[in-house]
Amino acid sequence: MPTFVEVALPVPLRQSFSYRLPEPLADRALIGARVKVPFGRQQLIGLIVALTDSCALAETQIKNVIELLDDSPVLPDSLYKLTLWSARYYLCSQGQMLTQALPVALRKGADAAPKSRQSLTLSPAGNEADAAVLKRAPAQKKLFERLLQGPLSLDEFSAMEFSKAALKALEDKGWIARLEETIAPDLGWRTELTLDETPHRLNQEQAVAVASIGTREGFHCTLLEGITGSGKTEVYLALLEQVLKAGKQALILVPEIGLTPQTIDRFRRRFRVPLAVIHSNLTDNQRLDAWRAGRSGEAAIIIGTRSALFTPMAWPGIIILDEEHDASFKQQEGVGYHARDLAVMRGHLENIPVLLGSATPSLESLQNALAGRYHHLQLGERAGAAKKVRQGIIDIRHQPLKAGMSQPLLNEMRQHLEAGNQVLLFLNRRGFAPALLCHECGHLHECDRCDAFFTVHQSLGEIRCHHCGNQYAIPRQCHQCGSTMLMGQGIGTEQLEQALKQEFPRFPVVRIDRDTTRLKGSLESHLQAIQRGDFKILVGTQMLAKGHHFPDVTLVGLLDVDGALFSADFRAPERFGQLYTQVAGRAGRAAKPGTVLLQTHQSDNPLLRDLLHRGYGEFARSQLAERQQAALPPAWHMVLFRAEAHRAEDADAFLAAVAALLPNEKDFEIIGPLPAPMDRKAGKHRRQLIFQARHRQGLQQVFDTRLSEIEALPEAKRCRWTLDRDPQDLL
Repeated sequence: MPTFVEVALPVPLRQSFSYRLPEPLADRALIGARVKVPFGRQQLIGLIVALTDSCALAETQIKNVIELLDDSPVLPDSLYKLTLWSARYYLCSQGQMLTQALPVALRKGADAAPKSRQSLTLSPAGNEADAAVLKRAPAQKKLFERLLQGPLSLDEFSAMEFSKAALKALEDKGWIARLEETIAPDLGWRTELTLDETPHRLNQEQAVAVASIGTREGFHCTLLEGITGSGKTEVYLALLEQVLKAGKQALILVPEIGLTPQTIDRFRRRFRVPLAVIHSNLTDNQRLDAWRAGRSGEAAIIIGTRSALFTPMAWPGIIILDEEHDASFKQQEGVGYHARDLAVMRGHLENIPVLLGSATPSLESLQNALAGRYHHLQLGERAGAAKKVRQGIIDIRHQPLKAGMSQPLLNEMRQHLEAGNQVLLFLNRRGFAPALLCHECGHLHECDRCDAFFTVHQSLGEIRCHHCGNQYAIPRQCHQCGSTMLMGQGIGTEQLEQALKQEFPRFPVVRIDRDTTRLKGSLESHLQAIQRGDFKILVGTQMLAKGHHFPDVTLVGLLDVDGALFSADFRAPERFGQLYTQVAGRAGRAAKPGTVLLQTHQSDNPLLRDLLHRGYGEFARSQLAERQQAALPPAWHMVLFRAEAHRAEDADAFLAAVAALLPNEKDFEIIGPLPAPMDRKAGKHRRQLIFQARHRQGLQQVFDTRLSEIEALPEAKRCRWTLDRDPQDLL
């Protein structure tokens, strides 16, 4: 019988911690179960990673486990192995990786598999009551009318945002009773699959894709490269039908919360099966419910953003990543894992197929497909009656601009609007103006904590730094010369929206960016209004560029692309190609022909010409060849060290000491230490060191042997530093 346990805790130390098992817990402890343990002055919840009979610590140093929270492992074996593998790959502690894999509520000690749940129902008095007496209490009336339809679980009560005060008032009246129900997962979908709509007839390319993926057994990864509007979703639906009929579950990952409502709606229209949804806008309890539904097998389809990758499935069937190229799949804070790469590894561990879909594949996936590591399928024709879009460049050199819009663009917009269609304008810069300029002395108001200019937010009456969140009321006078002649320099989505309302007063305008979609449900209501045709002019940032289907949009205008063509980041051309192709794909998706116009000062830029003339597929392949020549990812493998300190020399000294520990011979390369593209952020100086290796294995071996030495460097104590493997953003 084991007397000690090794526990992985959510701390950045790359080790597990030893604890003594009290007698009553010793025969119940299992690897993979959660325990509550003392750690310093606090109590933490961690996972058991080993059971032992001996411990190297002195008797006085070892503490007791406080509580055992699970009778069975909280993660299935495949997910447990995935966290072990990814902790080693992403150079973090196993405890940190395990916390990524568990919902917040489980990390706080919630029950992983509760036996019962409470729900609300009308009491006999409530059933006889008259709703008319509640006409002056709308919140109570709303809850009462919902309960007339049947019982309501407490989780649904929270999710539907009913009023707690209304619940108490109705309970005080004696109209509501609470029921305790035993939980037994409903697995009816596994025995009989009901389709609520007839599947569309697949074109030849779609049918070939479904057949080649659906007939292969076990793990295989497929890249589905399909131009925008080619019907990739229809391929997903046809594959899901096969998976669900076999009684297996599907995990669908999408890059943005904004894409989940329409994805859910699309799958709900086709299949009458339980769905679980996981993304960051849900409460901890809602996410836990979805996680439990996946684990018990009750949810046939699990849809979510990056973090949904770790949702257990009782009967795993397939993993699909839509828009696999999207940078949102890479986590930027904490552990910098990439959901696409871990999805492929999870498919391998669970022996199920993985499908990566995109109109603009990432160069990493494209290289794997071209090298034969992934199966490669292409959809080259637009589905249904959709036609290829007409593309055009507007050279805005020497042209007067009205809020960033040229006269040719305004004329084209007028034609499309008069014809009863919708127009989408893309500008990847929220706020009113990117900088505040003094007209007299030319002073640009800069954030006092970052090397960046304040963005003007007119409607909020403030200037705000988009890098550190620093904000002030819009100043009345110039900080340099005292002049009151201050003006916004450059164009943001807010200013563009105002100008469009003046220019086209008859056509309603909607703006979609992070500022207008802060409130819960606001994005969904905006998207529904666009579908209904309530708005004719759509203004937006990247949120509008991805995956949305707007049948009435016939003109797409890109206002400021020059900034995207020039960047310190080697991925900028790839990102620009993806962004342009995705935005252009919003035009002409139904029977109406579409037009894309791109405004630029760089009309003869070879990158731009290459993309427009040859399309993203050829453009991406030429970018791959360039990366190969330049020894950049994906040809080589990269780790980025970031260090920040109040004194620049502290960050420099640490990175110089790191560089001295790393090999710098033929298959390795060290670049730096150098200042980050934004040298100062939130009051701290930032430095970078790039380490590259020709072979992934060689890179892994270096860090397996040197990481503990790097952590022990005395210079490490004088700065804050992080490691980013396969970085997606060098800024």
